[in-house]
Amino acid sequence: MPEIYVDADACPVKPEILKVAERHGMKVTFVANSGLRPSRDPMVVNVIVSAGFDAADDWIAERARPGDVVVTADVPLAGRCVAAGALVTGPTGRIFDTANIGMATAMRELGAHLRETGESKGYNAAFSPRDRSAFLESLDRLCRRAKQA
Repeated sequence: MPEIYVDADACPVKPEILKVAERHGMKVTFVANSGLRPSRDPMVVNVIVSAGFDAADDWIAERARPGDVVVTADVPLAGRCVAAGALVTGPTGRIFDTANIGMATAMRELGAHLRETGESKGYNAAFSPRDRSAFLESLDRLCRRAKQA
């Protein structure tokens, strides 16, 4: 059975993930560098990794397999998981796949360069109800695909 792995540090959609996972009967693993709210649900696992750079990303990337679902806003982690065959979505509902991960990586690098040179202040748009709705739709779609595979 496919699993859902969540890059849980600063993830704004944890309750939504639990709702969709329960509907599909899928196990959820939240991975973070700091404390997570414990769950009594046997289908929910919390993993606390060291505070090392990219420790949560490394943990997820080492375990994500074809058909698993990964939730992350981190483009490099998304790229690693897509390469491993996982189905990946961001918390705004953006799906990362082989067709768009190269462009997403290039845009991330361009944004970093513009922030470093002072050309951009790097402000992110606020998380909106529309983002939450798009996320619910994309996660549900990916869970259905994962279960069919």
